[in-house]
Amino acid sequence: HNAATGFVIGSFLGWLLGSLMAESRFGEKLLMPYAFALQSLPKVAIAPLVVIWFGFGDGSKVAIAALLAFFPVLINSFTGLRATEPERIDLMRSLSASRFETYRIVKLPNAAPFIFAGLDMAVVYALLGTIVAEFLGAQQGIGVVITQAESVTDVAGVFAALVILGVLGVLLHGLVHRMERR
Repeated sequence: HNAATGFVIGSFLGWLLGSLMAESRFGEKLLMPYAFALQSLPKVAIAPLVVIWFGFGDGSKVAIAALLAFFPVLINSFTGLRATEPERIDLMRSLSASRFETYRIVKLPNAAPFIFAGLDMAVVYALLGTIVAEFLGAQQGIGVVITQAESVTDVAGVFAALVILGVLGVLLHGLVHRMERR
């Protein structure tokens, strides 16, 4: 559930900030450098700080999952919204549509394939972020199982956990694609 919570938070913030940056040149100039700076930092180096700030419980798992899910959705939302054909926007202006109506009726549907591509990456990254947080000091979770199996050289246990993660990744990918079709 931590990966899912982090995925929702990171994806929502990525979509929101991506939309703000796509709709406002000032917002783009203000936020884009910080987004790229955050993305440039190695997450393995940030993870211990996040665990210190949010504790060893669910908070750090959610925070790291959200951090990893954020960037793919941000960039894909921004790119998709900016890829809208100018003629379609001009048509909406000629129909006296508001900015929000243009966003909702033209830009968002146009950006949907981009956004879902970002969500597809983000769901896997959120899962991986949760596992990384569990490696760093959680009490339970599949990351703890992997760490414990590695400490006693239980190769079969590590592979079993990895197979579970692989199956979970495929299921989450399928879920995102099912949402995209709808």
